[in-house]
Amino acid sequence: MTRSTRAAGRRSAPRANRSRQRAQRAYRSRTVSKALGLTLVSALIPGLGFVLGGRKKLGAFVITLYAGLLLLAAYVALTQRGAIVDLAVNPSRLLLATGGVLVMGLIWICIVVSSHKLLRPISLTSVGRFTGSAFVGLLCFGIAVPTTFAAQTVMAQRDLVGSVFKSEKDSKSATRPNVDKKDPWAKKPRLNIVLLGADDGVGREGTRTDTVIVASIDTKTGDTALISLSRNWMRMPFPEDSPLHEKFPDGYYDPSGPAEQPEYYLDSMYDNIPKKYPGLLGATDNMGADVLKLSAGAALGLDIDYYMQVNLKGFEQIIDALGGITVNINYKVPIGGDYGAGPGSNTARKPSGYLQPGPNQKLNGHDALWFARGRYGLSDPSRQERQRCTIHALVNSASPAALVTSYNQIAAAGKQLLRTDIPGDILGDFIELGLKVKNANVTNVDLDKSKNFPTGQNPDYEAMRELVQKAIQPKTKPVASTPSGKPSSSTTKKPGKKTTTVKPPAGEPQNLADACAYDPTQTGN
Repeated sequence: MTRSTRAAGRRSAPRANRSRQRAQRAYRSRTVSKALGLTLVSALIPGLGFVLGGRKKLGAFVITLYAGLLLLAAYVALTQRGAIVDLAVNPSRLLLATGGVLVMGLIWICIVVSSHKLLRPISLTSVGRFTGSAFVGLLCFGIAVPTTFAAQTVMAQRDLVGSVFKSEKDSKSATRPNVDKKDPWAKKPRLNIVLLGADDGVGREGTRTDTVIVASIDTKTGDTALISLSRNWMRMPFPEDSPLHEKFPDGYYDPSGPAEQPEYYLDSMYDNIPKKYPGLLGATDNMGADVLKLSAGAALGLDIDYYMQVNLKGFEQIIDALGGITVNINYKVPIGGDYGAGPGSNTARKPSGYLQPGPNQKLNGHDALWFARGRYGLSDPSRQERQRCTIHALVNSASPAALVTSYNQIAAAGKQLLRTDIPGDILGDFIELGLKVKNANVTNVDLDKSKNFPTGQNPDYEAMRELVQKAIQPKTKPVASTPSGKPSSSTTKKPGKKTTTVKPPAGEPQNLADACAYDPTQTGN
């Protein structure tokens, strides 16, 4: 072969071979510590290890794919909240998401291992080989743990959605409205939900709904009015077109009985009516809840759309999973205690202790439950107010950080303590509305106890309906006045260390944040 031929061969040698030779020289001279450092960088930026190890095309492809996924995730998170919500409430999509998370984690681990093989020196001592293997194993463990946690969280969400929020075809309700699934709130300016706290603990016969709160939500703004119904109300009405109205045309009570009838209290309806008139309302998964939806709606002049039922004992688990709630305690609240008389009572006993007054009290699940439930020596209206404040504190405590870190516990507790007729088909729309409520104005509607129900024997439901309608009417903006040339003589007071909350007149709505403010002048009676 002539010299010119050999020169031409050298000139035509592929550039890739020369690049690989340079990479191999660097590969041989690289120290163990430097290889481990580059492996760590390649774990943080998948594909970079391939580039440094001489596999530039493969590395460039992986880096581009990685960057594209990051940009796509940022775009979806910032602009496609609806798509994320739809994913979070669709069991089929959640199953696919779980598989996607596991596959991505496995691919990431393979990239780290392959990168280290390219980056490590050829000649290694047994110590260097062990060090490299241990380091790569640690990196893989660091990837596997969050990947597994993410997959478990997605599966917990899928389990919760599938267990609690069943589709319309898989659940039955005698009172659930028919809505347009594409836009459920298009023809519904207000959504009314009854929140039931069911006390079916050990030692009690049946289930009594000691807590009944109606939440009336403006579907445009998220502004919410909370209305508490007293557990000892009698003569609860029913809509005229309901079969229950035929059974109790003058309200839920026994006309031939005594003045006080505990078995005809509001809190007995959930258990007693389904037992006495099974199937009266038609096919339903929870007749007790349907009874309360109809009756609470008739009492307040509202059409109740859905119910949310919470087992009060399981409520502790939710609070503990969130890390507790912070409330203002204005007077001593009993822990336990029983009068030994009345429906649902056990033997008479004194409270085992008291929650002491004070501002910004951090409560765990057990204490938060008794803050909401405690009534020994206290009035029912004070108990209702504490229950509304508990809901307010719970909403404020549900921060993204708490939800992410404790979601598996929250989902497990939620599956045990929640019942509802909210269909999974429109759950995404409920979540969107819930996000509005969290940042909107929440008020407490005072039904004026002294005037409308000084006792529970014969409440004035007509007067209550008038108060409710007045409270939920859209507020009109005041007309701006023409400014005068003279400066105002009024002065703005600077806030001091102590603030005094002025309670509105009886029957007027009050902002829930103000109603739950610290006020040690209250007595709970």
